[in-house]
Amino acid sequence: MKRQDCPSHCAAVSITWQPINGGVTAPQGFQAAAVTAGLKASGKPDLSLLLAPEGAVCAGTFTTSLVRAACVDLCAERLAASGGHARAVLTNSGQANACTGDRGLIDSQRATQALADRLGVAAEEVLICSTGVIGVPIPMDTLLAGLDPLVAALGPEGGAAAASAILTTDLIDKQIALEANLGGRRVRIGGMAKGSGMIHPNMATMLGYLSCDAGVPADLWQAMVSRAVDRSFNAITVDGDTSTNDTYLAFAAGEPLDPEHFDALEAGLTAVSQHLAKAIARDGEGATCLIEVQVEGAATEAGARAIARTVCGSSLVKCAVHGRDPNWGRIVAAAGRAGVLFQPDAVALWLGPHQLMAAGQPLVFDRSAASAYLRDRAAGAYLQDDTVQIRLQVGEGPGQGRAWGCDLSDQYVRINADYTT
Repeated sequence: MKRQDCPSHCAAVSITWQPINGGVTAPQGFQAAAVTAGLKASGKPDLSLLLAPEGAVCAGTFTTSLVRAACVDLCAERLAASGGHARAVLTNSGQANACTGDRGLIDSQRATQALADRLGVAAEEVLICSTGVIGVPIPMDTLLAGLDPLVAALGPEGGAAAASAILTTDLIDKQIALEANLGGRRVRIGGMAKGSGMIHPNMATMLGYLSCDAGVPADLWQAMVSRAVDRSFNAITVDGDTSTNDTYLAFAAGEPLDPEHFDALEAGLTAVSQHLAKAIARDGEGATCLIEVQVEGAATEAGARAIARTVCGSSLVKCAVHGRDPNWGRIVAAAGRAGVLFQPDAVALWLGPHQLMAAGQPLVFDRSAASAYLRDRAAGAYLQDDTVQIRLQVGEGPGQGRAWGCDLSDQYVRINADYTT
């Protein structure tokens, strides 16, 4: 099983967020459920529901692809029309319901209306996400038959089941919950996500959901979530492909939080989002390790992130890591095509503890030891630390940024060659 780390401390603030159990239903008032409706031939759970307390606000970020599933547009339109309010999200796994013509929207509307009737809420308060093969519509009779048992299963302990039911090619589920004391008050943030292939920034092929039991104005919550996504889901890559269905929905409901704690709350929100994002990259199809690229000294944070994303997304870098080859020229070559200005003669580069460059010049290093560092990060060989750390200094500017990816193996080709057959 691939290891998942758990961020608990956010350097931007003095608050420590502690990991707890419960996933997306750890925050007070949130419920979830999952059932095996028969949408997937595997016989695994394939229909999930997350229900937020009354009065919840919801922020969303979505795929930037022009080819979008109807459920993505429906979610975005409903959040815009409501001013950022929603109560529930239904997820079907097995069919992306993208590129299915008018039927895609009709089926999404039909599903949310049927669920709204059972929950006793307005259809506009219900969102829907779909994941699976593009071009395949939802078998609606099967989905509708699953709604009654799904609603009946709702409960505050349903987070783990829901996290499992949203998966497709994932090897493991991805969930987390953190807790902190903000001004004498316990605040919890939970989350779950899915994604393993077709992962790239803006956004990646992922679905993600976050819950929080603190009240925040909808406009401020959307701004917090957007920044957190830029530093998490928009900073991961597996294979350079972006999906038709990418959606991240973050719910907040509860007693209003004092604005003096908003920075601490955003730090927790970012920690949860980064944990989920790294879990997706770590679980990349065919991957054996996680790659983290830290860029320092850029003119801006955005520029540093762009360089880090480009290095993480380089097929040559990913193949070198998989081959346990410390071929550092591929790293600096990728940095140079990121579209961000920096001085090549200022570049310094580290692979884990091994410094490979300084002031734009190569250094003598122990190639065998550097190769062993890469080899030991292979999944299952070094479970305490499966992350390949690449640090790149490009100047003296204030901009710092990180991105995450994974190595590229022959298994990725085999998985995707066989995906629909």
